[in-house]
Amino acid sequence: MRGWWREIAGLVFPAECAGCGRARTGLCEECRAAVCGAGVRKVRADPVPEGLPEVWAAAGYADEVRAVLLAHKERGVTGLARPLGEALAGAVRAVAPGGVMLLVPVPSARRAVAVRGHDAIRRITLVAARELRQDGIRARAAAVLRQGRAVADQSGLSARERLENLSGAVTGRPGSGRLLKAAPVVLVDDLMTTGASLVAAARAVEAVGGRVAGAAVVAGPRDETHGGRLGV
Repeated sequence: MRGWWREIAGLVFPAECAGCGRARTGLCEECRAAVCGAGVRKVRADPVPEGLPEVWAAAGYADEVRAVLLAHKERGVTGLARPLGEALAGAVRAVAPGGVMLLVPVPSARRAVAVRGHDAIRRITLVAARELRQDGIRARAAAVLRQGRAVADQSGLSARERLENLSGAVTGRPGSGRLLKAAPVVLVDDLMTTGASLVAAARAVEAVGGRVAGAAVVAGPRDETHGGRLGV
């Protein structure tokens, strides 16, 4: 029983930093700063796909940030949801600094969620919405999009192939139209590379009459020529 509990505790509260690997519980100060304090910036894909909303990222996808995102999503280190959600909330503030908003996570494939054992994007979206509400922003998280058909694994596909792969695959859940039309939508994801997933999600929202205010991600392209920093 003790061995089982240590294994579970290691997933929720890692004994070493998920970013740099130094022994401690959770993230060290340097890696937390890389995730949450790097300075929110506008990012864009290269090439920019048609229909991509304005995207803001909390950090660049490299080094410690990449390690933390992979630990949360692929290794199920759920204790990392809080710093990742805080980082995502910072990017959301750049998209829509106040008022009422609906945070809509880009849906993952059902088989991917089943293999991982958790919905990583939904988890950090809930944390981000809570952080925003604590600051007086009327934010609500709503997982109202889904992948309506099977798609190929996106890894290894070109930007064009990713767009074709996801074309028409993302749809609103039954009855989601009223909710999506009730408030400006901020699409959220953990990572933006080619932008194909955000384009598919934006089209799904617009198909039911919703309005996409923009998109927020934890990490985006590292190249600073893709956008300017905010607040640094």
